[in-house]
Amino acid sequence: MIDGKLIQILIADDQDIVRSGYKLILSSYDDLVVVGEARTGEEAVSLAQELQPDVVLMDIRMPKKNGIEATRALMADPRLVGVHVLVLTTFDIDEYVYDALAAGASGFLLKDAEPDDIAEAIRVVSKGDALIQPSVMRRLVGNFVASRPRAGKHENLTRALRQLTDREREILILVARGLNNEEIAAELVISPATVKTHIGRIMNKLDAHDRAQLVVAAYEGGVVSASV
Repeated sequence: MIDGKLIQILIADDQDIVRSGYKLILSSYDDLVVVGEARTGEEAVSLAQELQPDVVLMDIRMPKKNGIEATRALMADPRLVGVHVLVLTTFDIDEYVYDALAAGASGFLLKDAEPDDIAEAIRVVSKGDALIQPSVMRRLVGNFVASRPRAGKHENLTRALRQLTDREREILILVARGLNNEEIAAELVISPATVKTHIGRIMNKLDAHDRAQLVVAAYEGGVVSASV
């Protein structure tokens, strides 16, 4: 639950059986409720605007806007700042997963995940936390980011990264390595509240929606490398 309220979920997938399966699974948890279903990316965006869910379970391959395009549209809408996207994928190295994260998704979930893992993933991203295993992110970055030219938006990112203090840069590196606030606090011998404050400032400077985008920025900006 979020502040005592049920976590509201929108399921976006072009396969009826997949949507029905997720709805059946999620209805068994007391703190989760499915408020809508979308068959296309366009429907996902429209329903998200109407229903204001906490989490959108977003398939990547859909007609009339794929999941990446739909995610980008959701993240660009100022009315949907409280909506988080959890990408559904068949393979953990799906070539589109990294693009979805770069578009603003908070993480991704394998379609064959266990019910409890699905529920926990939704809870994690509903709080604004990232759901990315560091080892998986390293593979994604190694396969796709390293082969892409750093131009255009990367120049803007480089300028933004220069605005970070030494402490903020240090914390960004630890976020990219998958540490949570408590682990970062222990590593740097500071309080979790101080870590949270720093992360908020980093997000503002990098124009990041959540921790997942901080991880993407850290890799794309060369703050950490895929070999870390």
